[in-house]
Amino acid sequence: MEQVRGEQGGSSSLAPRPLSVSGWLSSSKVLRAIENVIEDVITSLSRNEAPVLILNNRSDWGNIRFKDGVGLQMTSNCTTRKIRSDCPKSAPKFALFLKILSIIYKMVQTNIYATKRDIFYTDTICFGNQRVVDNIINDISCMLKIPRRSLHILSTSKGCIAGNLSYTEEDGTKVIYTCSTMAPVPSNVEGMRNLITDAKFILIVEKDATFQRLVDDNFCSKMSPCILITGKGVPDVNTRLLVRKLWDMCHVPIFALMDADPHGIEIMCIYKYGSVSMSFEAHRLTVPAIRWLGLFPSDFERLNIPKNALIPLTKQDQSKLSSLQTRPYIGYQPRWIKELDIMAKSKMKAEIQALTFISSDYLSRVYLPNKLQFGGWI
Repeated sequence: MEQVRGEQGGSSSLAPRPLSVSGWLSSSKVLRAIENVIEDVITSLSRNEAPVLILNNRSDWGNIRFKDGVGLQMTSNCTTRKIRSDCPKSAPKFALFLKILSIIYKMVQTNIYATKRDIFYTDTICFGNQRVVDNIINDISCMLKIPRRSLHILSTSKGCIAGNLSYTEEDGTKVIYTCSTMAPVPSNVEGMRNLITDAKFILIVEKDATFQRLVDDNFCSKMSPCILITGKGVPDVNTRLLVRKLWDMCHVPIFALMDADPHGIEIMCIYKYGSVSMSFEAHRLTVPAIRWLGLFPSDFERLNIPKNALIPLTKQDQSKLSSLQTRPYIGYQPRWIKELDIMAKSKMKAEIQALTFISSDYLSRVYLPNKLQFGGWI
C-alpha cells in the first residue's frame, strides 16, 4: 500500500464533519442527545425517583424483522430492558453507562477520538474487562440512535484488503492499494473519498490464510482487476463498512468465498444480511447483493473431493446448521436451502483448503476462474 501526503498537510481526521447521507451527525446534535439522557436522570432524582435507563433488546430475534433489500432490522416497537439505579444487580452497570456517556461527551466537546480499547484503559479496574465496555458502547449507540463514529469512538480494524483501489483520506493523504500486497482495512472508512478502481468484482474471503494464498498467487492480476477483502473470520465493523462503501461507490458484483460449514455460511450472512446485535445499524453495514461463490456442499461430490478431506459435523455444527435453516432470510434463497439440506444429510463439512487435495493451486487456477466465468454462484 502506498500513501502520498496531500497538499493540505497535517491530520484533519479528527475534524468535525457535517450531517451527511453517511449518517454523520454534527457535534451539537450528539451533545444534545447525551444531555437529554442526563436531564432525564436529574429529573428523576428531583422527584425522589430512582433513575432508569431503558434499552432496546439488541440480541432478541423477536425484535428483528427481515427486509430483503436491507437485511436484519430492529423493529420500531421492540421489547426493552431497564438498567435501574436502585437495584443492587444493575446499579453498577447504570454507573458505568453514565461514566462512558461522560467520556463520550468530553471527547465530542474537545474533538478527540478514541477506540473502545482506549476507553477500557481509562479505568480497567472499574470496567473489569473489554467486553463490558464494548456492550455498553453498542447499547449507547442503539439508545441514542447515533453511529459510533459520530460518538467519536473508532473501531479497530482486523480485516485486510488487496487489489485495484485508490482513495483519498480526509486529510488529503492519497492511498493506493495494489494486487500484489495486502494492507489493513482503514480505520476511518467513512472518511474515504474519491475512490478509484478498475475492479470488475469484489471477493470477500472468509479466512486470512486463503486471502494470503490468493494474494501470493497474484489472483487479482491473473483473473481480472478485482478487490480482495477478508475480515479474518467474523468481520469487524470497519470491514463491513468497507464492503458496504465499495458496493455503494463501485457498482460491481460482490462474491463471498467461505468454508462449506455452518460457521462460514453464517459469516457470509453477516456481510449480506447483518447480525442481530447490530441490527440497529443494518442500513450502514449490510450488502444484500452479495452472491455465494463457494465452497458449496454440492461441490464435494461434483468435484470428487476425497473423503479424507471432509470433516464430520460436530454437535455444535449441527445446532448452528439447524439455526441457519430457520433464519428468516433463508426462505428467500431456495438454492441456499438445497445446499444446507445437502450438508444436513451428509453431516459433513469442508474447508476451502480441501481443494488443495485436488491440486495445490486448484482454487486460484481452476475453481474461482470457472465459477466467475460461467456464473457458478448463488
